[in-house]
Amino acid sequence: MRKILRYLAIALIVLIVVAGASFYVVSRPDVARYSTAELSGRVPVMAGVEPETFPTVRIPEVSGFPANTAPRAAKGLAVSRFADGLDNPRAILALPNGDVLVAESQAPTKKNESGGIEGAIMKRLMSAAGSGGPSANRITLLRDADGDGRAEVKLPYLTGLNSPYGMVVVGTTLYVANTDALLAFPYVAGADSITAKPRKIADLPAAGTNQHWTKSLIASPDGKRLLVGVGADSNIAEKGMAREKNRAAILEFSIADGKSRIYGAGLRNPVGMGFHPIEASLWTVVNERDMLGSDLVPDYLTAVDFGDFFGWPWYYWGGFIDARVAPDTQDRRQYTRRPDYALGAHVAPLGMSFARGPALGERFANGAFIALHGSWNRVPVSGYSVVFVPFGAQGTPGDVLPITVLDGFVSADEAKAFGRPSDAQVAPDGALLVADDGANIIWRVTKAG
Repeated sequence: MRKILRYLAIALIVLIVVAGASFYVVSRPDVARYSTAELSGRVPVMAGVEPETFPTVRIPEVSGFPANTAPRAAKGLAVSRFADGLDNPRAILALPNGDVLVAESQAPTKKNESGGIEGAIMKRLMSAAGSGGPSANRITLLRDADGDGRAEVKLPYLTGLNSPYGMVVVGTTLYVANTDALLAFPYVAGADSITAKPRKIADLPAAGTNQHWTKSLIASPDGKRLLVGVGADSNIAEKGMAREKNRAAILEFSIADGKSRIYGAGLRNPVGMGFHPIEASLWTVVNERDMLGSDLVPDYLTAVDFGDFFGWPWYYWGGFIDARVAPDTQDRRQYTRRPDYALGAHVAPLGMSFARGPALGERFANGAFIALHGSWNRVPVSGYSVVFVPFGAQGTPGDVLPITVLDGFVSADEAKAFGRPSDAQVAPDGALLVADDGANIIWRVTKAG
């Protein structure tokens, strides 16, 4: 009977999806009771659980920004197009010489991709959200040679990759995190491309559905270690923990000998990572679990120390029990670390970077810029913006709410999304570069005037 009801629910969604509506709402969706502001900060509201048999779905259809339009910048800031005409730009690496590398990438084609009704639904929903097509599998070089704030050079820098995402340069080596492998390439500053074959450092988890396919990548401040963010292969390990080996974690690799270990665990989908420029502490943004309602669970920004456990899939926000999951046999609830700072429910934080001075003004001088890709399962929608989390003198977020840096990515009626921020990286000149994989644009944010 449960299976019959499940397919009846799916059939209802099919009718909505096939109808081609500009956004999709499951019958009787769970409507948020709290604002994103109330679900943000060091002490967010923890709403009551609203379990969902099938998730609430609302996805503004991605249309792109019309010509001569742009997101809305915060007071005192200006935004312009650094580059456009890209193919799903997901991650940015701003190089010391001013060159910019962009990973143009989408989820890999799955050999075991589900077909039938469920497969059709997921493909249609992803298409509406501006993704789901073939991956360019490319890293592109952008160069503003004349210093006018727009890249007049756009060249294929690395091709033939497999859903690349994370990138970092250490000395004369460019490391790239494909969805299934960590690779090393010889790097020459100022070169227009790399044609050399890669050296594989390690395989990365990519079996199963590879639901969270992105593999973020940074290097430790001393240049001796690489850290890779690996998301879970599921929502709450519903297909068993055996499929989650080395997932929902930050993995650490030694550059010298390739040895690896789990640096931090219980992180459902740690994407953007960064080391605090003064304290040298590791921070990450995490996409939390779904189907507990529009107000749960807050996505978050947190520091991660070696050995930290953040609870997934058994616990969330420092010890709240997820009753949908079989009990934790090791009973680690008392050892579950509480995240440092909530960003709101279902906002989908992806890329992040730390400010390195007051280039955008004093209020943006100390803290983290975060790209919020936007919700697909909340009413009303959340995210679809770039925010700044101010830090205090102790190198941690203060008792303040995030400051909006860029918004205006969604129409007032939530029917259209003009773009979706996927990364936010500070360039050497102090400008903030924002990847928008909905509009296929890299935005450049500077101080007004």
